[in-house]
Amino acid sequence: MVGPMAHSRARANPADGRPPVRRAAATVAVLFLLIGALGFVPGITSGTGNLRFAGHGSGAFLFGTFQVSVLHNLVHLLFGVAGLLLARTISGARTFLIGGGAVYLVLWLYGLAVDHDTGANVLPVNDADGWLHLGLGVGMIALGLLTGRPRR
Repeated sequence: MVGPMAHSRARANPADGRPPVRRAAATVAVLFLLIGALGFVPGITSGTGNLRFAGHGSGAFLFGTFQVSVLHNLVHLLFGVAGLLLARTISGARTFLIGGGAVYLVLWLYGLAVDHDTGANVLPVNDADGWLHLGLGVGMIALGLLTGRPRR
């Protein structure tokens, strides 16, 4: 094949025709949508009767571990929608993974700095969330850098 398609096909996965960075971004986005939705499901999220819109007083815990609120779940859902939209292009997918990873590193720092038992803990976050945010930040940035670079 000759022309622009030859170059993009060389970087695409033969199974679905999409470049790895787009596949990675779409996968991460779907995971955010799933986690956001599961934050509202009784049984998967314990204490859904104590789910609050925002703040440290929310008594709901996704998988019994990660403190969540309606706002926290909505952020995950919006992040997932944004990721799917951005995954439509290579540059958008890279932006979602690297930029989103940076956002999660900032959330990790927020979790370290905020007193978990005060109104400043708006999302809310706990220690388990902090470790997850660190892993997500590093993982998303790594995916963006490793899958988003052109092949030689």
